Amino acid sequence: MKAVRKLNPGYDQMDLQDVPEPEVYGDRVKIKVAFTGICGSDIHTFKGEYKNPTTPVTLGHEFSGEVVAIGPEVKHIEVGDRVTSETTFETCGECMYCQEKDYNLCSNRRGIGTQADGSFAEFVLSREESCHVLDPKISFEAAALTEPLACCVHAALEKTTVTKEDTVLIFGPGPIGLLLAQVVLAQDATVIMAGITKDKARLELAKELGVHRIVDTLTEDLDDIVLGMTDGYGASRVFDCSGAVPAVNQGLPLTKKKGVFVQVGLFAEKKNAIDEEAIIQREIEYIGSRSQKPSSWIIALDLLAQGKIDADRMITKRYDLDHWREAFEAVMAGNEIKVLVKS
Repeated sequence: MKAVRKLNPGYDQMDLQDVPEPEVYGDRVKIKVAFTGICGSDIHTFKGEYKNPTTPVTLGHEFSGEVVAIGPEVKHIEVGDRVTSETTFETCGECMYCQEKDYNLCSNRRGIGTQADGSFAEFVLSREESCHVLDPKISFEAAALTEPLACCVHAALEKTTVTKEDTVLIFGPGPIGLLLAQVVLAQDATVIMAGITKDKARLELAKELGVHRIVDTLTEDLDDIVLGMTDGYGASRVFDCSGAVPAVNQGLPLTKKKGVFVQVGLFAEKKNAIDEEAIIQREIEYIGSRSQKPSSWIIALDLLAQGKIDADRMITKRYDLDHWREAFEAVMAGNEIKVLVKS
């Protein structure tokens, strides 16, 4: 079968290769891949900025498809099921995090598309526990957005709570920011989305998706806007989806005293100069949110089935597997929202 492989560490070092089809065993499920979304982490891997523990490896972890074979220990998933899958391929099953199904925190976790072969291929293996059968109302294309959507659910609804009384400030109108905005809008909260001038098209999309106020921080006064919309108190919930230190430091003083700031975006550096004074003096809860866990997927799929997430507006380009490099280049050019690869 065809598969897009990261062959060695470093920039690029990727190729479309013919490899053997995976074979099922134990609780494993073989999925004929329909669509795979290109994630920011895939781009970092292409650029050699992420050092995957395993190379060579097939990339891809945001996917949907149809089950074509099941292992002898599979009990609930059946051949012919339309599914999406969590990214967890293997965990230790023994640590306190595994016992609580916080698989995203297991130190021995192996992920699909990073330590185990992923979905930029014709077929991919997953474990039964990670698979979710799709509601008939969810298309394969929309289902390929479930993983990033589950990350947003985890950040907005599990690491904190959002209600209709909240005014929410989100930095970064990329795919994660736009999905998170829709999760928050589904809770009837008031949403402010902040970006910069080059984000104009994405900010306009945010407005079309229902965001109450979009702000170009290079041409508008974000402080005045946020404080004006919150009677001077600041946003009760702030989410940074940009991973940009200046955005974080602009957002912390705009967080309501006793409010919550959730860090979703990853920084380029491990250590950064963050406005800790604002955290202390405002008694802010500064929370890290890593990936997603099984409960996040249930909520995400329910939001998709209810039509609360406009997946069609998020998907701006589609490429065949043979043209995977063009797809990656389109993402790196920065003009697309979500790019899918069809297997």
